[in-house]
Amino acid sequence: MKLLSGIILTKNEANNIEDSIESLSFCDEIIVIDDNSSDGTGELARRMNANVYTRELNEDYSAQRNFALEKANSSWCLFIDADERVNSELKNEILDVTRQNNTNIMGYFIRRKDFIWGKRIDYGETGNITLLRLARKEAGKWKRIVHEYWNVLGKTETLKSYLYHYPHPTLRGYLQEVNKYSTLHAKANKFEHKKSTIIKIIFMPKGKFIYNYIIKFGFLDGVQGLIISFMMSFHSFISWSKLWLIQKKLHQN
Repeated sequence: MKLLSGIILTKNEANNIEDSIESLSFCDEIIVIDDNSSDGTGELARRMNANVYTRELNEDYSAQRNFALEKANSSWCLFIDADERVNSELKNEILDVTRQNNTNIMGYFIRRKDFIWGKRIDYGETGNITLLRLARKEAGKWKRIVHEYWNVLGKTETLKSYLYHYPHPTLRGYLQEVNKYSTLHAKANKFEHKKSTIIKIIFMPKGKFIYNYIIKFGFLDGVQGLIISFMMSFHSFISWSKLWLIQKKLHQN
């Protein structure tokens, strides 16, 4: 059995996939789960010797990631997104901990550092985020259709090095992603039996902005910090609004 599988989920990521795969070149195998891309993402990945599986996302990121786990042939799995890069420091740390094969550790959180429009983001929620992305294949399953998390059973630790993240190359794309993920978030909240109210629609977005821009010092990230704080507030607003519309439709039926 191989030691380490690098896994990427894709959907029309032709602009990112080659750099993303290149940053995983230290892995024993690279798996790409492609959601029916129309821009040649799958073909580019195959040219770089990745194992490409075409599978419809069907609005369920956890199912997509769990499918990837089934296809992996390694004892450890590392998940990154197409707009993320593993730098040399993180690569060396990942190789070190997986080769040690410490049977007490089932997974590792990785700190992520965002770079938006040429600036490194150090504050707000996105400036200080850790994600469980490296774990033993059999350690657990992914949960939740969006904003998914790896439910690893057992002891975990946090790596020291950063995963670099280059999201939202354009403001238009940023808005499109907010609209997309807010829909999925509303559906996930419904599945979790959460309720939307006018109070939540009005005050939750305001609280989100204050939390990111002031309490988490997002203002120190300049214009980018202001835009990110606004976008996260807007995401909150339309997520709760969409959930309210879903509730209203159900009630009418």
